[in-house]
Amino acid sequence: MTKKWTAVLATAAAALLSAATALAASGETLQAGNDLGDQASLQRGAQAYMNYCSGCHSLKYLRYSRMAADLGLSEEQVMESLNFTGAKIGEQIQVAMTKEQGDKWFGKMPPDLSLISRVRGSDWIYTYLKSFYIDPTRPLGWNNKLFPNASMPNPLWELQGLQHAELGEPDVAGERHPERLKVATPGRVAPAEFDRTVRDITNFLEYAGEPAILKRQAMGLWVMLFLALLAFLAYLLKNEYWKDVD
Repeated sequence: MTKKWTAVLATAAAALLSAATALAASGETLQAGNDLGDQASLQRGAQAYMNYCSGCHSLKYLRYSRMAADLGLSEEQVMESLNFTGAKIGEQIQVAMTKEQGDKWFGKMPPDLSLISRVRGSDWIYTYLKSFYIDPTRPLGWNNKLFPNASMPNPLWELQGLQHAELGEPDVAGERHPERLKVATPGRVAPAEFDRTVRDITNFLEYAGEPAILKRQAMGLWVMLFLALLAFLAYLLKNEYWKDVD
């Protein structure tokens, strides 16, 4: 590799490291702390997502049958409690909303969320769902501290309650931005339970972004054990071949 390309790669690596450090230091996102190995959390997340999110957002790369198999759910449980569109068990998770309805109510069709965790990351999703606040200046009456001017209301407001923003000092353009969020009107559940629900939804969306990840992680341990055994056998074979060599 030439010195020129070495310098280019070094500069790129330094830039990426700098960006990652700046993002970590900014404190913009909260730690989701979700666990893909927690099947109960995934089941609760699937239930919460279907009840509060699937009316607008599809998961077109995930099928009901795959979700049932991966999350330890029966076909009856999925079809009775998690399927609100009348789709068959082998079909993809779509929404009943039409494009015309989406354009009319939200200005555009709400996006599919199959890959949102791979694009944004789990911490971003967790923080986003906790960052909605009342904003009378917005068409739907809601805004989001993490993602300003988001064109959707808070889907979990009944659980969380009504959250308001404490605005900071005006910036150079004379605009005031939210610094802190505070729940002024409590929701139906305690804050700790709400946080768990958001974490469960985040967990489910991370799974939905790569359904094979559950089996891949489970198989990883066995693959490592097999490779270790193979290396041990190769070592014994090497010793057997070389034992008579000075």
